[in-house]
Formats: sequence, C-alpha cells, structure tokens
Amino acid sequence: METTFSKDRNAPKNYIAFFDLDQTIANSISGKALARGAFRKGLLTHWDLVNAIILSLVFRLKLKDPLKIIDDLIGWVKGIPEETMSELCTEVFHEVLLPSVYKEAIAEIEFHKANNAKTVILSSSLTTVCQEMAKHLNIDDIICSELEVKNGYLTGRPLGHLCFGKEKAIRLKSYCEKNNISPSDTWFYGDSISDFPALDVVGNPVCVNPDKKLKKTAQKRGWKILSWKA
Repeated sequence: METTFSKDRNAPKNYIAFFDLDQTIANSISGKALARGAFRKGLLTHWDLVNAIILSLVFRLKLKDPLKIIDDLIGWVKGIPEETMSELCTEVFHEVLLPSVYKEAIAEIEFHKANNAKTVILSSSLTTVCQEMAKHLNIDDIICSELEVKNGYLTGRPLGHLCFGKEKAIRLKSYCEKNNISPSDTWFYGDSISDFPALDVVGNPVCVNPDKKLKKTAQKRGWKILSWKA
C-alpha cells in the first residue's frame, strides 16, 4: 500500500528518505502490541497467544522460513471485523507506539524534510498503524502490509505479499522508479537483518540500534550505525 499524507505532497523533491517503523521510528513492535491488545479484548484466544509466542521463538532461532512465519503470525486475525481491527490499531498506536517514538527519529525526519526530501514509512506494520504514524509525524507516504478482507471481515491472510525482507527492497525500488529518483540517491533507516535487502539497494543505508547480525554486516560494509535511546 502507498498513501500520501503530508501537506506538501505535490511539491517536487530532491530525494527520498525511507524509514522502517518498528524499533526504528518507535521503540516498540506493533505486531506484539496488537496481539496483546487483542488478547485483552477477547479477540485473541489463549491458544493463539501461545502459538504466536512459539512462532516468535522459531523466528528468532531461524528454524523456519521467516516469510512463512510472518504469514502464520497474522492468522489470528481471521474472522475479526475490519472496523474492529482498525480501531485496535488506532488504540495501540496512541497507547503504545506514539509514546515510544524516538526523539532522534523525529529529528532525522525533520532534517530530511528541511532538505526537501520525500519521507516515506517502509514497514511490515499494518496500514492503520502506519497511517497514524505518518499523520502524526507529517510523513509523506507509507508503504506497508495490508490484510485481505472479505465481506467486512479479515480472512487471516495478507493482501499480496507482506512488506518484509526482500519485499521491502522490491517496493522501495518500485517507488523510486515511480518518482523518477534513483535508489542510489535515497536513504533507508532500518534496525534488523531482515531490512538488509532494502538497506543494500540504497545509496545511504542507516542502521538504527541494529541487531547483532545487522551490526556485524554494517561494520563490514561501512554503513552508518546510530544508537537511539527511548
């Protein structure tokens, strides 16, 4: 999904600055926050919560294809009304994500906007979460994950591919092409080794509080590493 929010969206830009959301703009993981919120509201069963914890462990230990795990992790939304999920996303944004936004992230976004850059959230997070963050920070566009909806209810499946791993790089390059800007003239801020494909295609990769694998890769490649505090 791509959506425009900023007031100056029609003005020509010099370059593009892409930002991951979870643990890059904010020191939180939206998926976990949504699952916890859903459990409190009775939208997520105890078994679904246990299964999500197991899948998260499998993900960290790399015991299964990460993309398959991510797909499985969203299965719990099956049968939830689209409107209910949108309300949950908005609630989680205001209660969890917004309070954890890094001050340094705000400063970086403002720096790029002052230099006439188009700012874009490039994240595996869900649409409503990214929309709320973009509106709050006056970010130009969002590129994110969408969930399939039928007759007003979520099916438990993604709409197309989730914006994760290699898919982030694909969408980044496609967005640059649409905007007639070379990826070599863009920035991307990410925190995880799963962001490597997108970081690898931009001219200015920036690693924010990177995990061990990404930090090691960044040091080898001479990529910029930033330490932001919550």
